[in-house]
Amino acid sequence: MGMIVSLLVLSALIFFHELGHYMAARLMGVYVEVFSIGFGKKMVSFHKWGTEWKIAMIPLGGYVKMKGQDDSDPTNVSLDDDSYNTKTPAQRIFILLAGPAANFVLAFVLYFAIAIGGPSILSPVIGKVVKDSPAFVAGLKTNDTINSINGIKITTWKEMAGIISGADGSLNIEIIRDGFIEYKTLTPTLKDSTNMYGESIKRKMIGIGSAGVTHKLDLGFGETLSYATEQTIFASTMIFTSVKKLITGDVPAKELGGVISIVKITSDATDAGWMSVLFFAALISVNLGVLNLLPIPALDGGHIMFNLYEMITRHTPSEAVLIKLTIAGWVVLFSLMGLGLFNDINRLMG
Repeated sequence: MGMIVSLLVLSALIFFHELGHYMAARLMGVYVEVFSIGFGKKMVSFHKWGTEWKIAMIPLGGYVKMKGQDDSDPTNVSLDDDSYNTKTPAQRIFILLAGPAANFVLAFVLYFAIAIGGPSILSPVIGKVVKDSPAFVAGLKTNDTINSINGIKITTWKEMAGIISGADGSLNIEIIRDGFIEYKTLTPTLKDSTNMYGESIKRKMIGIGSAGVTHKLDLGFGETLSYATEQTIFASTMIFTSVKKLITGDVPAKELGGVISIVKITSDATDAGWMSVLFFAALISVNLGVLNLLPIPALDGGHIMFNLYEMITRHTPSEAVLIKLTIAGWVVLFSLMGLGLFNDINRLMG
């Protein structure tokens, strides 16, 4: 079941990405020859609106083949009015940006749906208390609920963690224990920790862990819009930062995952419930949008780079340069895919 859901999620995300390109191309008067989900041998196809719509055997991507655009041979151009080649650089960039934009819009819609369903969030209920930590010394115990810190009402674990990490001096904590309110005072200490990218950092902590208690957020329409917007921006920023840190070496290459990781995590999310599947689908949709904007010639970002060059210099790159950069782009892309697959296999083997 998990494998089927994984393939359906990936196919849906790819479909919306390519649909963005398709709709923008048609809007700009470009003839779309093929709309494919997957690569390789054709399994199912039909013709509609002058386009061949098909599902191919290898469901690890997709493409929209526009008249006059051929990534396998960048010199294969067409000068017809309905060709991609005869459009202005700005029009081509619009078509190229529409795919990633569709992924960001889809992620927003998914987060909006999650917000309507009432997403679960960690409650500020204490689980483990580290011995000799500030929390231990102050007398905090397992199952205590943090009600407020320095007079600020606390409703989620995230709010509590944010206040603690940004603390300047001691904290006055109001807790609920066995139905009674108690007050504790403590001072966070700077400890070694790791951030979401696996980097070693220093963080102010008090020595407690979550009990894993959750509650559902009850959001109004305005709050639902805010939640969807914040989550989309957060996911986009996180992935942009992750890519930057991979490139600069701040995050080791072994952290890069491939399609096996996507399938496994989607399968795990399926076991955890449909809300988890929607969360992961939204994150992968943002991931697709961000990665396709990278300036690699085989991706949308690479084509955008060529068109920006044409806008600035008023002439197109030479055929020799286009061919060399396109080949280099495919080498980089397949190398990244191979590295992700290698890391996935290593993880599976322990």
